[in-house]
Amino acid sequence: MTDERMDTDRRGLLRRGLRLEWLTVGWNAVEGVIAVLAALAAGSVALLGFGIDSFVETVSGAVILWRIGAERRAGDAGRINRVEGIARRGVALSLWLLALYVAADATVALVSGERPSSSAVGVALLVLSIAVMKWLANAKRAVALALHSHAMEADAAQTDFCWKLSVVALLGLVANAVLGWWWADPLAALGLAGLIAVEAIRTWRLGLACCG
Repeated sequence: MTDERMDTDRRGLLRRGLRLEWLTVGWNAVEGVIAVLAALAAGSVALLGFGIDSFVETVSGAVILWRIGAERRAGDAGRINRVEGIARRGVALSLWLLALYVAADATVALVSGERPSSSAVGVALLVLSIAVMKWLANAKRAVALALHSHAMEADAAQTDFCWKLSVVALLGLVANAVLGWWWADPLAALGLAGLIAVEAIRTWRLGLACCG
């Protein structure tokens, strides 16, 4: 394969990577708005934590968008890595704050016996999110492997994380709606808080690795 053909293939992969990231950012933004509104209407701590996390993931996706765009423009690799590292640590701090907030809110809900309403919109959104996140994660991982891009591979793992959040939140909402287990919602929220804290640690380490 000639160098020209390799460059053409790589540009094509970078374009596909950008499209996937734009889709991720757009989806997370819309998902976040719907989830937060549905959570406030139903009083669901799990759905609220999921919705706020979607906004944090939107910021993280924007970092990867900038990262791929900088690579396409053949920018200074050292500077790109440093800025990406700083941005990832900022995202990690946001995740830590979110984990603390969700854990505290869920604990208060459990202690006070606050009973959330069922949310058909929330359930439908989470079912759709499970399908979308799994497809996006697989598609981004395939592009990352072809590009040998650690940044995009890490983002694919983050999308997998969003899929896990969707599953946990859905279990809480369904248990509340179908079985009447009101405590399942804040319990799922505590599970979300734990997952978010783990993701915060991973994101922080990625930020340190970027900065050297």
